Amino acid sequence: MRIIVHDNYEALSKWTAYTIAQEILSYHPSADRPFVLGIPAGQSPIGTFQQLVSLNQQGTVSFEHVVVFGLNEFVGIPQDHPQSHYSVLWNNFFSRIDIVPDNVHLLEGNAPNFGQQCEAFESEIAALGGMHVFLGSIAPDGHIGFNEPGSSLSSRTRIKTLAHGARAANAHWFGNDINKVPKTGLTMGLATIMDAKKVIVLISGFSKARALQRIVETEINHMWTVSMLQLHRQGMIVCDDDATMELKVGTVKYFKDIEKDHLALPEL
Repeated sequence: MRIIVHDNYEALSKWTAYTIAQEILSYHPSADRPFVLGIPAGQSPIGTFQQLVSLNQQGTVSFEHVVVFGLNEFVGIPQDHPQSHYSVLWNNFFSRIDIVPDNVHLLEGNAPNFGQQCEAFESEIAALGGMHVFLGSIAPDGHIGFNEPGSSLSSRTRIKTLAHGARAANAHWFGNDINKVPKTGLTMGLATIMDAKKVIVLISGFSKARALQRIVETEINHMWTVSMLQLHRQGMIVCDDDATMELKVGTVKYFKDIEKDHLALPEL
């Protein structure tokens, strides 16, 4: 597992966007051979999306032959609800790039049969050969998507009851009123994420520092679900200095030393 430590959120966002763009460009996607990308909604990836939009609008990278799968969605709210992950992703990302709408696959919170939808979602990913890159972020308790503490590390896309932690992490989308946050959601499973060829997890700010410490310096534990990244052959955490505040000084120095030559923006 690689740990890339940047000075601040802006730097980690730009570096991550350039890294994803480099992956797309080096793959040389086509209509018959698309690049497959998994992405979350939420606040952490917004900076990365903004940088990718800029690269697209500059003509540096195209999303015409990129297929995207969304990480999760709330149950019981329509797609056009301003707080749905559908709306967040379309407003902040998809509507601003040259992606083909049919290449966007998002879970639907009002689907008639959630079980069938989740199975179809898994089948669609598998039919494309899996995700080339999955981009994720975490909550302060170390969960990803709606895979909250206690989730099975072998879980697949499914409906999930949302505990207080996940609802609190998403309350900012609902006027900071946790009572307005839906109590169930749909999410990719941890095994689904781990099947991606490369996994990049964004961790920014002091509020995520305890989670980063548990994920990096302790054992794999289903109570800190992103600790699964320790088992991934191309797992990467991209964080800022504030997020490292709970790590041992030696741990931070070690990763800064071995990655110091990789902090420059990838060439595009």
